[in-house]
Parts: sequence; structure tokens; C-alpha cells
Amino acid sequence: MKIALKIMFIVFLVWMFIGIYLINTQHEKAEIVMGLGVFYFSFLFMPFFIYYRYRDGKYKKYILNDQKLREAFHQQTKK
Repeated sequence: MKIALKIMFIVFLVWMFIGIYLINTQHEKAEIVMGLGVFYFSFLFMPFFIYYRYRDGKYKKYILNDQKLREAFHQQTKK
């Protein structure tokens, strides 16, 4: 999965550089290429990245619940 994400990111970078080149040369399809690149990043790369990053419950330490809020307020009142 990590290698696939790296390859997908490299594809995105190449895609954006090609889009920038096409915009600078004023190609008629340049905006379509850039738009598809943003679409690729938003709907293909980011979901895979988010799944890879937060699988195995790594996200649980960032979620606020009642217990964590009580501990935070308790520590703040001690100061």
C-alpha cells in the first residue's frame, strides 16, 4: 500500500507539471488536464492516503470524548 501511494503521488506530480507546461504553452486542453489532476488527487489519492494513514485505530488518540475533556479541564484547573 505504501509503494502504491508513492507511485500515485508521483503520477499526480507529473500530471500537475504537464498541466502547468500546457498552461504556459496556452494549449486548449490545459484546463481540462489540470481539472482532471485535481479530480485524481481529491477522489483517488486522498481517500487511499487517509485509509492508509488511519487504519489500525491510529486516529483514536485524536478523537475527543467526555473522558479526555474531563482530564484536560482537570489538568487546567490544577495550574
